[in-house]
Amino acid sequence: MTRHARQLRVPGFGAEGQARLAAARVLVVGAGGLAAPVLQYLVGAGAGAITLVDDDRVAESNLHRQTLFRMDDIGTPKATAAAATLARLDPAVRIDPVVTRLDPANAAALAREADLVLDCADSFAASYTLSDLCAARGLPLIHASVIGLEGYAGGFCGGAPSLRAVFPDLPQRMGSCAEDGVLGPVVGVIGALQAQMAVAALAGMAPSPLGRLVSYDAAAHRFGGFGFAGAEEPARRHGFIAAADIRADDVVVDLRRPDEGPLAHPGALRLEVARVAEGLAPCDARAVLCCRSGLRAWQAAERLAPHWPGEIVLVALGDAGPQEDTPQGDAP
Repeated sequence: MTRHARQLRVPGFGAEGQARLAAARVLVVGAGGLAAPVLQYLVGAGAGAITLVDDDRVAESNLHRQTLFRMDDIGTPKATAAAATLARLDPAVRIDPVVTRLDPANAAALAREADLVLDCADSFAASYTLSDLCAARGLPLIHASVIGLEGYAGGFCGGAPSLRAVFPDLPQRMGSCAEDGVLGPVVGVIGALQAQMAVAALAGMAPSPLGRLVSYDAAAHRFGGFGFAGAEEPARRHGFIAAADIRADDVVVDLRRPDEGPLAHPGALRLEVARVAEGLAPCDARAVLCCRSGLRAWQAAERLAPHWPGEIVLVALGDAGPQEDTPQGDAP
């Protein structure tokens, strides 16, 4: 009680909110810049248990914004390094580091016992996979993204519209921290917003952060935001699957160039996004569209959908080749 005395006095939080928070199990995907304030504030507030998922290792280029790490953490898995740091903040909060990449094959198992999911990853494929999962299970999803001097955080699913309802269409190019840069304080601001939304949702504070999005433009020193409680779910959605879930009777298209890696599946066709609709004869089979991050697969699905009577699913193969189509969000 001494540790949390100050937040117990906050109107709308109190002992009941603290008890809810202490009983909560949270899944955090990504252990990078966004996760640094998220994890520190969740642990500081007294969250019950956190499963932390990330397959990356600490690099020197991470240190300007990923404030959980130090020079002697370089080369260490981010999930385990973060867990060790957080254990020194409050050993009563259980941190379960999982050194793996979240994908559609393991997402359900990782979120099985979660009361809330925090998307701190750098992959829009992971973001939409988590959104689809949370929408189906009724789990709150606190999602955030940062590029350059701008970012946002929002509360999705759990009774509110999903990520697909608010962002049904993707731009032709997704930004990345590696290509477009990012300032550490901007990541910290958005991560702190994300942490506050998570604490409010877990503690049952009113009004709920679900169905709200808060944006921050550091160049203009300005916050913005809007509510999206009435956003309609898209009638058509192309979900992500894991590469291991491709079936023998699928029509598989690899949208990468030959120099980006071998074919995603035996018998796959290699086509450019612009040629997908003309390169495939329509049939009732499932079409599986593969690329590195999922962006080209999404774009190809939009072209193919009016002509394809069967199901269309997407596969993000990961960093097997040059990073042409880059994901959104803060790099882990």
